Amino acid sequence: YQVISTPTDIFMVMEYVSGGELFDYIVKKGKLTEGEARPFFQQIISGVDYCHRHMVVHRDLKPENLLLDDASHVKIADFGLSNIMKDGELLKTSCGSPNYAAPEVVSGELYAGPEVDIWSCGVILYALLTGTLPFDDDNVQVLFKKIRSGIFPIPEYLNTSVVDLLQRMLTVDPVRRATIKEIREHEWFKVNLPDYLFPKTGEEGTNIVDLDAIQEVCEKFGVTDAEVQEALLLNDPHDQLVIAYHLIIDNKRIWNEARKVEIADFFSASSPPHSAFLAMTKSSPIRPHPEKMPTLKDLSVTLDPIDTHNLTNSSSNNANTTHQHLSHSQKSLGSTTGNSGSGAASLKKAKWHLGIRSQSKPQDIMNEVFKAMKELGMEWKFCNNSMYSVRSRRKVSNTDRYVKLGLQLYQVDHRSYLLDFRNLNAKIDGHHPMLSAETGVLGDDTEMENLEPNRSINWELGDNDNSMICSAEEPVSEVMEFFEMAASLIRTLAPDSASKTNATATSGASA
Repeated sequence: YQVISTPTDIFMVMEYVSGGELFDYIVKKGKLTEGEARPFFQQIISGVDYCHRHMVVHRDLKPENLLLDDASHVKIADFGLSNIMKDGELLKTSCGSPNYAAPEVVSGELYAGPEVDIWSCGVILYALLTGTLPFDDDNVQVLFKKIRSGIFPIPEYLNTSVVDLLQRMLTVDPVRRATIKEIREHEWFKVNLPDYLFPKTGEEGTNIVDLDAIQEVCEKFGVTDAEVQEALLLNDPHDQLVIAYHLIIDNKRIWNEARKVEIADFFSASSPPHSAFLAMTKSSPIRPHPEKMPTLKDLSVTLDPIDTHNLTNSSSNNANTTHQHLSHSQKSLGSTTGNSGSGAASLKKAKWHLGIRSQSKPQDIMNEVFKAMKELGMEWKFCNNSMYSVRSRRKVSNTDRYVKLGLQLYQVDHRSYLLDFRNLNAKIDGHHPMLSAETGVLGDDTEMENLEPNRSINWELGDNDNSMICSAEEPVSEVMEFFEMAASLIRTLAPDSASKTNATATSGASA
C-alpha cells in the first residue's frame, strides 16, 4: 500500500498489524489452554498451507515471525529465508532458528520443503500449550543432538489427542511426519474450525468468468481476451495471467464483503464494552480497515481532568473514572485505567455522538485538527490549559453570529483515541451548557468562557490573541449549523486521514 525508497533500502508497507508478535503474547500470557491455543494454531496451519500450495516454503516459522492484528488474527511475516519449491528439486540450505529447525535441517541433509515447516509448526504448538520449547539448550551442539533424537518432555496436563498431534508433527523421519492434510483431518485440529480458513474451491462459479476482470488483465499485460481465457482453461497456477485474474477476483470479493461489513457497522447502534475490545475474535473473516474502531458503550477515559465542581448529582456514580493528562507523559497515555466502580447498572442510555477515531499519536491527531480548523477559518482556544480540550467557533456568513464547537480527545483504550464533537450553542434552562461525552451530564459553561485566551496555539493562528475570545453573549445557533460545522471539519480531515491522522469519521454510541 506504500513504498518508501531510500538510497540503500526499499520499504514496502503492505499491512498494518497492531497486535505485536505471538512471541510477546506467549511471554505475557504464559501457557495457553487448548481452547486458546487452537485458534492460533488453526490460522497458522491455514497460512502455511496457502504458502505450500503456491510452492513457497517459509523455513523460519517461529512465534517471533507470527504477528497478531487487533482482533488476534495471525499474520505470517519475515519471508527472508523462504524459497520456491520446484518439482524434482531438493533444498539443502541449513537456515532458520535452531530451536525451531527440523532434524534434517540441523543435520545438513537434503529436504523437500513442506516437512521442515510442519516441524516448526509442531514446536510452535508445543510453545503455545506449555509456554516452553520442546528442544532447548544453551549449547548449540547439545541442542542439535536433542532435535535429532526427537525426544521431548510431555506435560501431564496435555490430553492424549493433542499429544498425538504433537508426536506426529515432531517425528524425526520426514517421510513419516504429519502432512498438512493429516493435520487438517486430526480430531483435535477440527474442533471449532472456521470454514473460511480452508475455503472449498472449485464448487461454484467454475464455468463463469468475470469479463471485467479479463478486460483488466488484458489492459495490464497487453494480451487478448482469447489468451486470458485459454490460460484460465489450462488453469496453470503458475501462469501470470491466471494469477493476475484471481488476484483481481479476490480483491473485488474482499472489497464487496468489507463494504457490507462497513454498511452494517454504520447502521448498528449497539456497542461492545471496551474491556472486550481485544477479545473480539468472532468478527467477520474479512479483516476491516485497521483504523476502523468498534464503537464502545461504557465510559471512555479522557486525556484531561474534569472539573467535578460543576458536575451535577446525576453523574456522581461515574465520578470514579480515572482521568489521564498529558503531563503524565506519553507512557501514561497507554496505561490501563479502571472503569467506574458502580458497574453497568449506573450507565445511562447511550447518546449518539459525532466524532473521529484514530490510532495515531494524540499530538498528531490534534495537530491535524488545528490545521483543518485554520483552513476553515475557525478560531479556537484551549480549555484547562490542554491542547486536547478545545473550544472553537466560526462566524456565520452575512451575520454577526458564531457557531460554537467543543472538541475533546478521549482515550478509548491503550492505543486508540476518540475526538468528540460537542454542541456549545444549545440552551437549557437559560444557561449555555457543555455536554461531556465522558459523563453524559451538563456542566456550567460560564467558567469555560472565562478561560485566558493566551493559551491559544499562536504558531497556528499568529499572535492575535483577541480572536480567541468567545463571548458568552453570542446568539445561539441552530442545531443544523453545528452539524454543518462538524461535517465540514470532518470533510477537511478525511482526504489526509490515511497519511496523516489515520482518522476514520464515524458515528457511534457514547455513555
